[in-house]
Amino acid sequence: MKKYSLIIIIIIVLFNSCDSIVEDLNNDPNSLTTSSFQSVLTGAEVGNSLFQTGESARRACIFAGQYTGIDRQHLGFSQYTVTTSDFNELWYDAYVNAYRNAYTAQELAIENNIGSVSEGITQVLQALIIGSTTSLYGDVPFEEAGQTAIENPVYETQPEIYQKLQDLLDTAIINLEENTGLPASGSEIYFNGDPQAWVEVAHSLKARLYLQNKAYEEAYQEALQGISSDTNSLYSPHGEAADNRNLNYQFFAVEVRQSDLIVSDFMASLIDSSSENPIPNNYRGNNKTDETARYNFYFNTTDIGIQPNTVDGFAAPAAPAPILTYQENLLILAEAGFRTNGFITGLENLNNFRNYMNNGGYLQNVDSENIQYEAYTSTDFQQGGIANTENLNANDALLKEILEERYVTLFGQLEPFNDTRRTQDEASIQVPVQPNTGDQLPQRFIYPQSEIDRNNNTPQPIPNFFDRTPINQ
Repeated sequence: MKKYSLIIIIIIVLFNSCDSIVEDLNNDPNSLTTSSFQSVLTGAEVGNSLFQTGESARRACIFAGQYTGIDRQHLGFSQYTVTTSDFNELWYDAYVNAYRNAYTAQELAIENNIGSVSEGITQVLQALIIGSTTSLYGDVPFEEAGQTAIENPVYETQPEIYQKLQDLLDTAIINLEENTGLPASGSEIYFNGDPQAWVEVAHSLKARLYLQNKAYEEAYQEALQGISSDTNSLYSPHGEAADNRNLNYQFFAVEVRQSDLIVSDFMASLIDSSSENPIPNNYRGNNKTDETARYNFYFNTTDIGIQPNTVDGFAAPAAPAPILTYQENLLILAEAGFRTNGFITGLENLNNFRNYMNNGGYLQNVDSENIQYEAYTSTDFQQGGIANTENLNANDALLKEILEERYVTLFGQLEPFNDTRRTQDEASIQVPVQPNTGDQLPQRFIYPQSEIDRNNNTPQPIPNFFDRTPINQ
């Protein structure tokens, strides 16, 4: 058997979550084959959580107008002053902490005949990691990226990568549906190896990737088979112990950097029903919608400003961190359904989401008296209706409501940055995020200096911060 370097050791130190995640990890500690696979699988999932919910997500939310940097590096990020070295650690999070482990886990699963479900899980993880990476950076290494023997992996074009990811997910679904070869209990930290949950995640991921490419009919069809309940949402698990707390809690409540970053006035104004709303006209509530509970789940006010709720909400110590969820799938159905089948389909699916929220949705530890998301009617989107305060035509008003709902619901994740770029040429319906400086919004994460220095295949000339990625041309 090949000898593999267990990158998990580095990852767990970075993620600060080793004790609870790997306790009683392996069923058979005398089996090196089983032990190696289970450990690397855990490492891949911990690394994925670090990439999807850590600094990359916060940086993306600055560029999407949800956060405002007020000091040190984060102030520079808000002013769009970025350098290639600013992305060294983020690239490492994606390719070393996450993708290399996922790729190695698949190699181990195949080489040691671990089983189809285990292999399928590693394939979904790879697609999730590379899908997020290419959405942020554009052309990136893929097929050669996980191979440690290749020092200069080739870059593949963004459209090619998206197609390969769809093919990879098709294969993953076949493997998962065989329902054999589950990973050892406790080693798969998201669903404990549940193949049906992973099948639904794979379909929702296919839908997300199609949506990013404006392939709306395909996105709709995949979302119909996607995550069907909160139970099958993909969240990063966390706990109350100091070594496995939510990454946003660690940033905003523990580390000295919490003074660097606050929630933007724009983001807060969308759901602040109080007299303290920084931009009152932005509030999206009406006589069918009360956003008070959601605001209280997301935010609290500190001596620095509005920040994520680190007490009992979004960034509480044990709060699970969203990666790919039921609520996102519902909103893919709403947007892609509208764009594919028209107003009625879009409205029905938006109301499915609102019904979910009216029953509490993804909110935790909130007062049910402050939750109200009654179903909308077509009249609400006519000019002068309660969901059309800008006197748009009804179609544009509904689509704008759906996109704004995505922006609010996916707060703190990578997808708002993807949405702002995807819809930037649809002026009447886009969420009106304004540049913090100048007249351009950021278009991509830039290639890190570490990659420029080490990989001869890094694209030349190097794209700049405001160059659109290929799918957003």
